[in-house]
Amino acid sequence: MINAAQTCSKIELSADNILIVDDTPDNLRLLSKTLIKEGYQVRCAINGAMALLTIKTKIPDLILLDVNMPDIDGFEVCQQLKKSELTKDIPVIFVSALDTVFDKVKAFEIGAVDYISKPFQILEVLSRVSNQLNLQNLRRQLIQKNQLLQIEIYNRIAAETEIQQLNFDLEKRVVERTMQLQTEINQKQKVQKELEYIAWNDSLTGLPNRLYLIKKLKKLLLKIKDKPDHKFTTIILDPNRFKIINDSLGRQAGDQLLKMMSQRLKSEISAANIEITHFGEDKFAILLEKTANEQQAIAVVQDIQKCLASVFVIEQREIFISSNMGIVVCDSSYSEPEEIFRDADLAIQKAKHSSSNFYRVFDTTIQNNTLEILEIETDLRIALQHREFHLNYQPIISLNTATIVGFETLVRWNHPYKGFISPGKFIPIAEQTNLILPLGMWILQEACQQIRVWQDRLSGKHTDFTVSVNISGKQFEQEDFIQQLDQIVADTGIDIKHLKLEITETLLMNNIEIADRVFRQLKDRKIQLAIDDFGTGYSSLSYLDRFPVDTLKIDRSFVSRLNEKNQASTIVKATIDLAHNLGFNVVAEGVESQQQIDQLKDWGCEFAQGFLYAKPLMKEPAWQFLHQNLKGANSTKTKLIL
Repeated sequence: MINAAQTCSKIELSADNILIVDDTPDNLRLLSKTLIKEGYQVRCAINGAMALLTIKTKIPDLILLDVNMPDIDGFEVCQQLKKSELTKDIPVIFVSALDTVFDKVKAFEIGAVDYISKPFQILEVLSRVSNQLNLQNLRRQLIQKNQLLQIEIYNRIAAETEIQQLNFDLEKRVVERTMQLQTEINQKQKVQKELEYIAWNDSLTGLPNRLYLIKKLKKLLLKIKDKPDHKFTTIILDPNRFKIINDSLGRQAGDQLLKMMSQRLKSEISAANIEITHFGEDKFAILLEKTANEQQAIAVVQDIQKCLASVFVIEQREIFISSNMGIVVCDSSYSEPEEIFRDADLAIQKAKHSSSNFYRVFDTTIQNNTLEILEIETDLRIALQHREFHLNYQPIISLNTATIVGFETLVRWNHPYKGFISPGKFIPIAEQTNLILPLGMWILQEACQQIRVWQDRLSGKHTDFTVSVNISGKQFEQEDFIQQLDQIVADTGIDIKHLKLEITETLLMNNIEIADRVFRQLKDRKIQLAIDDFGTGYSSLSYLDRFPVDTLKIDRSFVSRLNEKNQASTIVKATIDLAHNLGFNVVAEGVESQQQIDQLKDWGCEFAQGFLYAKPLMKEPAWQFLHQNLKGANSTKTKLIL
């Protein structure tokens, strides 16, 4: 007979010992100190090679393994361990600053049992270490009990002929042990299911997570390869201004809002072929496995918008949330989930810039437009380096005297290969990419240099002419904008009374506090100020009286319709009256007919600019226009340059 006690002593469970592998000493100290304090035996290695040598001296119960190390990275160390019979069952937890889905998936594919992202949380590390050691001990106990079972069976056979009662007792013990083992196996399976749930579901919202969505999309894409006519739809939902809620009410309130949004989506957007997932951060993904047509997807998007339109109450505050959604109808042209996510994001960005819809369905025009934007952005950077821009100047005429009172500066771009590129195309892209900052300062510098040239040529005559320069909202928000302006004025030596800055109405509404502060500083410097494109932005009537503005410029979209029977005439007259009541003068933009001039003069409008007088002129033709006009040209001769 075999002595079970002797056999058990050979496989006695060792005390929990942990190997930490990290090339950052601070991480080693923090982790080892924390784990030792919890009663674990800890060894450390500063690189992969040392880790492999340390493991040979004594097999650890658990390894905390960094991914990025100078000699052998964590992935290779793990792969070597899994190839060896002695070390293949050691549980490995990766600890890494790499937090991409690819790295996590790779970690689990090569045999890791868990993955902790840096910077790590101590409580999370202790919890995950404890869970894995418990699982490891369960496995060892299972091995030990299996060996005991085999010993007992062997002893039963050996003693079967000696005593029948011993056989009965042994069988009884076998049954008891089997039940105990089954209980332990059931517990292990339960733990495994819990781990799987954590891997595929978001702990905050309870919805399937991005990893689950990727797995599901891969299956659907494979299905499309076999059935090319089959289509499905992916919708990405991106709430607007979610960061403001986190910043103002705290991250806890933001998390609560995400929970409430997910609960409302689950309860109200339900159908057999609709699956909702938490895409990550504040985004959600809605998967329609069967899509008959594009309109079906749009109907679901409209239902989602209605679902989330009602108020959310958090910490006794009423919060309304709006969203933009990107719709991608997926067919056989897609091969990877990331391609779907890319196109959904492009559609979302298009929706954010749309004035009519909160959603967009991705199509090739969006992709082509994005490529064009990227191309223009690249060309813009090159153009700034090579100075491909120049300024034109459009005259501003006094309606009472028909004499010129100034110019508006307009930037123009002649691409060396593509020719003239409209400002309406490249200015918005410059705004989006912040290239408007160097471009805007170049325009201001160039305009001030031209002011100095004309100032010197006039030799003190006609000292009240101005050159207006449009200022971008991005420039306006720069903390050193006033300092840059002062430097340009000092460098060019202009008389400041010749400079007028134009700011759009929308800029005022979006930056009221900044505008108030900067306007005061500009007025202290006696710089004239104008509000450009008045009437096309938000209604800023209630704010006009707080800003020290000199001029309102009525947008051409109103002036162009003065010849028609519509409300444009009423709007223009009311704007002129309002401006005069506030002490502003008025410039009408886009004047193209004498009838418009007569009407504007009757209403008391002081100034006008437009093709009736001159198109935007290069600097020398602009000087000729100014010079001829100052010689006493009448209103007819003012039209010499068209």
